[in-house]
Amino acid sequence: MRPFDDAAQILFGKPADQLDETERDVLLHSREGRILSEDRNIAYEAKQSVGERIADAIARIGGSWGFIVGFLAFLVVWTLANTLLLTKDAFDPYPFIFLNLVLSMLAALQAPIIMMSQNRQAARDRFEASKDYEVNLKAEIELMALHHKIDTHFLEEIAALKMEILRLHDVLRERG
Repeated sequence: MRPFDDAAQILFGKPADQLDETERDVLLHSREGRILSEDRNIAYEAKQSVGERIADAIARIGGSWGFIVGFLAFLVVWTLANTLLLTKDAFDPYPFIFLNLVLSMLAALQAPIIMMSQNRQAARDRFEASKDYEVNLKAEIELMALHHKIDTHFLEEIAALKMEILRLHDVLRERG
C-alpha cells in the first residue's frame, strides 16, 4: 500500500496511519475513481429512528399556519360554546380552568418535542457540513491530481523539445 502512503504524505502532509476516517475514505474514493457525493436526505433519514421521525412530524405540524389557525378556531369554538351556547350547563365555565389545563399539558408536551426536533436539525446541519467537507476535500484532491498530470505532461513536452533542439543543434553542427 505504498502509493496510498505516498498520496497521504503528498496531499495531507502526514502518513496514512495518521489520517482520520474522513480523510482515509476520501482518499480511497479518489484512488478508486468512485463518486463520493450522495443524496444527503436519504442518507440522514436512513439513520433516524421511528421516534425521531414522529417527533419531526409533530414539530412540523405544530409549527405550521394550519395548526395555528385550526387551534385558534378550536379556542374560539370552546369559548363560544362555554359562554353563549351552554350558559346553563357549561362543562368548562368562565374562567375556563379545564381549557387552561389542556393548554398547559399541550405546551408541556409540545415544547420538548419541538426542542428534540431542533436538536436533530442541528445534528442534520452537522451531518451535511461533514458531507460538504468530504466532497470539497475530494474535489481538492482531484484538482491536485489534475494539476500534477498537466505539470507532468508539460515537463515531458519540454524534455522532448529540449531533445529536439539538441538534435537540431547537432544536425546544424554537422552541416556547418
